[in-house]
Amino acid sequence: MTPILLYLHSYLRWLIVLIGLIAIVKFTLGWLGKQTYQKVDRRLAVVFSGFMDLQGLLGLSILLWNGLAEGAGFPRYRLEHLGGMFLAIFLTHLQARFKNSADEIRFRNSALIILGALALITLSILVLPGK
Repeated sequence: MTPILLYLHSYLRWLIVLIGLIAIVKFTLGWLGKQTYQKVDRRLAVVFSGFMDLQGLLGLSILLWNGLAEGAGFPRYRLEHLGGMFLAIFLTHLQARFKNSADEIRFRNSALIILGALALITLSILVLPGK
């Protein structure tokens, strides 16, 4: 079971990075161009957040399977990776707090939140051995 989950977990990150970069560009352009926050913008934020949730679920499944069923335990780097990733997931869900804000603030905060999440993802990947 683990190789399939690990494969999905490894390649889903690139989809998350792609969606995140698209979202940062879209939200930054909306912020600087003083555009109206529309349904497509909300969907982009929700898709990014949803893929982050899926990635977290896959990662937690891998961690528990390897740590308990395969007896690999829970080395420090895995727990640091888990902690950083869950902070990134938490951060992406903060976008919902700004749903009643002005469009300019909503665009700005969404862009900064996704940028912060991608930074946390990068740092959390760097704690893994061989990365």
